[in-house]
Amino acid sequence: MNYTLIAQQAAVSDKQARNTIALFEEGATVPFIARYRKEATGGLDEVQIGAVKEAWQKQQDVEKRREAILKSIEEQGKLTPELKKKIEGVFSMTELEDLYLPYKQKRKTRATIAIEKGLEPLAKLIFEGKERDPQGKAATFLNDQVANAGDALQGARDIIAEWINENQEARTKVRYTFQRGAIITSKVKKKKEEEGAKYRDYFEFSEPLAKIPSHRLLALRRGEEEGILSVDISPDEDAALEALDKLFMFGTEACKDQLELAIGDSYKRLLKPSIETEFSNLSKEKADVAAIQVFTENLRQLLLASPLGQKTVLAIDPGYRTGCKVVVLDSQGNLIADHVIYPFDKPSEAGARVSELIRKFKVEAIAVGNGTAGRETEDFVKKLLDGSGQSADIGLFMVSEQGASIYSASEVAREEFPDKDVTVRGSISIGRRLMDPLAELVKIDPKSIGVGQYQHDVDQNSLRNALDVVVESCVNSVGVNLNTSSKHLLRYVSGLGPALAQNIVDFRAKNGNFKSRQQLLKVPRLGAKAFEQAAGFLRIEGGANPLDNSAVHPERYDLVAQMAKDAGATVKDLMQKPDVRRQIKIERYVSTAVGLPTLKDILAELEKPSRDPRAEMKKFEFDATVRKPEDLKVGMILPGIVTNITAFGAFVDVGVKQDGLVHVSQMADKFIKDPNEVVKLQQHVTVKVTEVDLSRKRIALSMKL
Repeated sequence: MNYTLIAQQAAVSDKQARNTIALFEEGATVPFIARYRKEATGGLDEVQIGAVKEAWQKQQDVEKRREAILKSIEEQGKLTPELKKKIEGVFSMTELEDLYLPYKQKRKTRATIAIEKGLEPLAKLIFEGKERDPQGKAATFLNDQVANAGDALQGARDIIAEWINENQEARTKVRYTFQRGAIITSKVKKKKEEEGAKYRDYFEFSEPLAKIPSHRLLALRRGEEEGILSVDISPDEDAALEALDKLFMFGTEACKDQLELAIGDSYKRLLKPSIETEFSNLSKEKADVAAIQVFTENLRQLLLASPLGQKTVLAIDPGYRTGCKVVVLDSQGNLIADHVIYPFDKPSEAGARVSELIRKFKVEAIAVGNGTAGRETEDFVKKLLDGSGQSADIGLFMVSEQGASIYSASEVAREEFPDKDVTVRGSISIGRRLMDPLAELVKIDPKSIGVGQYQHDVDQNSLRNALDVVVESCVNSVGVNLNTSSKHLLRYVSGLGPALAQNIVDFRAKNGNFKSRQQLLKVPRLGAKAFEQAAGFLRIEGGANPLDNSAVHPERYDLVAQMAKDAGATVKDLMQKPDVRRQIKIERYVSTAVGLPTLKDILAELEKPSRDPRAEMKKFEFDATVRKPEDLKVGMILPGIVTNITAFGAFVDVGVKQDGLVHVSQMADKFIKDPNEVVKLQQHVTVKVTEVDLSRKRIALSMKL
């Protein structure tokens, strides 16, 4: 394992890389390492630790491939000590494959056919540049398969072309010309103009491959896959051929004539297509990484959106024809009532029903889905609250319905509410999403939440892995209530997973609420390692040990108890009394096992135990004068909510059932490279309408007011 290379790729020190990998090998997770092993990693954050993990996993892939290549060449009887040393000395998959290429089992090629005809000796003479009369020499290789000297020379050139293609230095040179100046171009295919109208911008398109943004490359790839566009990646051909000439063009003039033809053929027929595929894949991987980063950042912001908290909530899934589905949830998110109302056909009856539910269950907040009839339903509820004088006491919130229908038809929803209609389940999801977005959204496939760009075009395994990392990071940064959380939330806790999460829920159902973290060790199949990884992220409210409701890890309970004893106080005093905490000199508690980073974390946690990193929820209201795109006029200044962030800008909901785009160039009066520099998901913003194109369903907005 090349730790130095891993350290370089992850931009950390050798020591940090070695220590972090050692923790991974012991079964530690990224959140656990970032929170509880700062001394070992030198204070690396989750992003840096994740980079070490990715580089380490890539090196493991290289090592596996190296073993397979060595075994294959050895079985062929061609593994010399020099070749073995070469193969063992490279740590790049590309270099490994270049070295293996001459030994790879091939299908029949023009070169292998020429070799079968006995033309390899002729090819060697020309390739070495020693033959003064290739034409005459070729005549000596005629047989029943080689009719004339021209055929013999053609076969020799085919063999040379393959040798050049398999030459590691030649491939490196051509690769360099691609790196330095490859251009990606696209053209519309014949008679596809009308069908591919949405790709009009790419009908005659070219851009340096190194500079093309992720979203444009993914659009090109999609257009190519749909049969609309022809896409090509090419470097400067003259530069590539010149580099190859310098490598192979030597010897007699007569040999050079043959070599020039072989080099040109090798480049056009073998090298260029091969390296083009390589760069096409590399650029796709790079574009995938950029698109996945956009998606994961959006997902992180959405999962960490402000929670309303534990309140009794009335949630409404709006609808015209089929009515509005109304549910009431208690402060734990349990369903306690569900009804259907028709506020647009029977407003008096609907108003009486909602008022009754508010009074009967002491409703503290109302959530209204932002889909069809959302604004109208919000008006109905607002009027009802104003009329009863309750608008100041009961919060009214518009909640995104994105993904609610996916949840309502899912196996998770059927398991939770087997006897309820999908529409009722949708309302429950809307209400719970207001109370705790994280706890509810973990039940939905992240791809269905509707944030990001081109998520269906990127590598799905990479996307799934990246999204799982984000969900795990968010869940562990917030912490999880051990006695109230669902198995869907518990599964993302460091060290648990689906099976242990289910075991915890089953144990809780059988034995009642957990009284202490230590009790986790009684859960079937939850051993010491899983306990070590998970315990610090699980919370127990009202337990015997107040530290069980904090992020202090059980492995440091004795240390905190010693601090309290030295201060002449209890652990509870340490958590509740600032003057007692101020007496603690953490330097006294530094040891070989515990350093200042951990001690500072402990002190911060004692000050604000189980603090939620999420911001407090703020109320928002759209402009009452705009309801549909036709109401918009250029120059209007409107309040809006950021619903999606892409590499090229942010989409903003201004309350007209169709999001508008604030292009990155319209976000500020200075150059903005990344929209995340200016906006966050669900941020409340003020925008100006700059264009309304009803026929193309496009709304352009600006934040330059």
